[in-house]
Amino acid sequence: MAATLPSPSRIYLLRHAEAVWPQPGQGDFDRDLSEKGYGDAEIVADHAADKGYRPDIILSSTARRCRETADAVHRAMGLSVDLRYVDELYNTTPDVYLEILRTQTATAVMLVGHNPTIEQTLETLIGHDALLRTLPNGFPAGGLTVLDFDAAAAAWKLREFLVA
Repeated sequence: MAATLPSPSRIYLLRHAEAVWPQPGQGDFDRDLSEKGYGDAEIVADHAADKGYRPDIILSSTARRCRETADAVHRAMGLSVDLRYVDELYNTTPDVYLEILRTQTATAVMLVGHNPTIEQTLETLIGHDALLRTLPNGFPAGGLTVLDFDAAAAAWKLREFLVA
């Protein structure tokens, strides 16, 4: 059964784009996007903006690769979109992602986060079968899901999945 949330009515779940492996002595938190990751983040952000997808707020993990991905989206969507970095989105559980979503008052919210949590959050919202139909090989780096709340069905519905 898919989880329901009272607010927002549209959720964007964006997994950070491809990151480089850590250098010796560098922690996971400080990993940058790879060159491909930078390009993919720009492509998916531009593609989403071209389709008219625009969150009211972007909530990003504070990990460097998520901040860099969120910055690409922020530029593509317009700098008037509220962008916030949230420590709790790093190295956590789907319950934390869902609680952060549950506390938002905006109509359209984007989370920029990490796997496996972003994929597990999607599964909680749309159900296991829908997840497997949509992402049979898992949630790819730089992938963006667009979810709308269907009030009649009292369930989240996948509107679209975008990837570079």
